Amino acid sequence: MSLTFRMTDELVALIVFALVSTGSPGGATSLATASGAKFGYARSVPLIAGIALTLGGLVALSGTGLAALILAVPSLAIGMKAVGTLYLLWLAVIIVKAGAPTDKNVKNAKPIGFFAGAMLLAINPKAWAMAVGVASSFSGLSDNPYVLAGVYAAVFVSAATLSLSLWAAVGLALSRMLRKDQHWHLFNVAMAALLILSIASLWI
Repeated sequence: MSLTFRMTDELVALIVFALVSTGSPGGATSLATASGAKFGYARSVPLIAGIALTLGGLVALSGTGLAALILAVPSLAIGMKAVGTLYLLWLAVIIVKAGAPTDKNVKNAKPIGFFAGAMLLAINPKAWAMAVGVASSFSGLSDNPYVLAGVYAAVFVSAATLSLSLWAAVGLALSRMLRKDQHWHLFNVAMAALLILSIASLWI
């Protein structure tokens, strides 16, 4: 009975941690907000799915111990930081250059999609480190590493999908208040700035 309670309590703690970590402002939430503002929720789903599924994959790997092995190679971690920095800067430039949406350019423009969202997590050593932290903090959920991997993945995919959907909805709501080109320019600059600020977290 006490074991069941402990495991249930730990699962609740994992869910709360996942919601907080995926909902906190950062590179992923900035992208979801910008995408929701320009393209609406439906066309932002591939981006959200790419981020959520990749995050689920990272924490699943942490459950089997593979993430810790990858982070144990210092040169690989530094390389990931460098690539991640360049990638985030590239995304920031895309957002700044987006301009104000019109019926024509929104229809013809291609949203930041699944692959871009996946890459955002895959080359982010901070995300890998968080995944390792999850494995070390919530390993009491099961003695079976594959069960742990499944639980971690299910919780984080669900949490990230919910959190990023809410951020995309915030972007959509904000878009209805941006009525001039200058407003959109300021919004795009703000989203790009938040994305650039998230670079600092890669190196701290």
